[in-house]
Amino acid sequence: MRSLIRRAAVVVAGLAVGVAAGLMSALPASAAPVTWSAVNGPYLALGDSVAFGYVPPQAVPPPNYYDPRSFVGYPEDVAQALHIRVSNASCPGETTASFLVPGALSNGCENSPGSSIGYRTQYPLHVQYQGTQMQYALKYLAVHRHTQLVTIDIGANDVFLCQETTADRCASTAEFQAVLREIGANLTIIYTLIRDVAQYHGLLVALTYYSLSYSDPTQVAGTEALDSVIASVTEKFGGKVADGFAAFEGPSAAFGGSPCAAGLLIKLPGGTCDVHPSPAGQLLLAQAIEDVVGALPPK
Repeated sequence: MRSLIRRAAVVVAGLAVGVAAGLMSALPASAAPVTWSAVNGPYLALGDSVAFGYVPPQAVPPPNYYDPRSFVGYPEDVAQALHIRVSNASCPGETTASFLVPGALSNGCENSPGSSIGYRTQYPLHVQYQGTQMQYALKYLAVHRHTQLVTIDIGANDVFLCQETTADRCASTAEFQAVLREIGANLTIIYTLIRDVAQYHGLLVALTYYSLSYSDPTQVAGTEALDSVIASVTEKFGGKVADGFAAFEGPSAAFGGSPCAAGLLIKLPGGTCDVHPSPAGQLLLAQAIEDVVGALPPK
């Protein structure tokens, strides 16, 4: 693992430095910091469809996938509450592997099982970039030395991929544990690059996942196991953990443990729910982050 991290750090560090240098040289020296700050601000959000604010096409009203402003995730809510600008680099369907490695299998970000088509190949993200989300993050942090907050949620799509690509839908303990180990290893590389390559030592917050049913012991156990890996790795790198699991648990208790019935998931025609948070759910996730962040120091 250590050698893997060192190799990844060397490769991506060179890329980050080269990209940052190219960006800065393209602008007048006196104008570059002002331009970047005014456009992007001091908050970098990373992650998957939860951070993106994804809304499924069956929702009423349906979203406009060609206008990223149609999607409001918890990063936009956090930014509004903290009075800071956010650069939301999240991608629906991102896995920990596709976050790091160009062309790696995702659950719908740039590809999906059996398809080379993904969200990014068809529709715009909140911010546009080439390469992986990791490469964007390193480029961003290399240029935006005033960054005050980085948030991330990642890992759920790794589990979904296991469910979609195994005959037993990742039901065996061995399969599930293998996925958790991969998530932990990839998250270790992600944080190593952020801390040691980008030299970002500010607030780093990981949001854990909510359960789709708090009355289903299997759902609860699986989500808690995933969240435990995320929290453990995050804390090793001096990060804070925002408890997305608890954020939905309390309100769901009044509705038999159902976040759908509690209005925290996006309603679909017929009375069912999508797996993604509703606006009310996004606000609760944002509050979980705000609770651990507190007040940001003046810039």
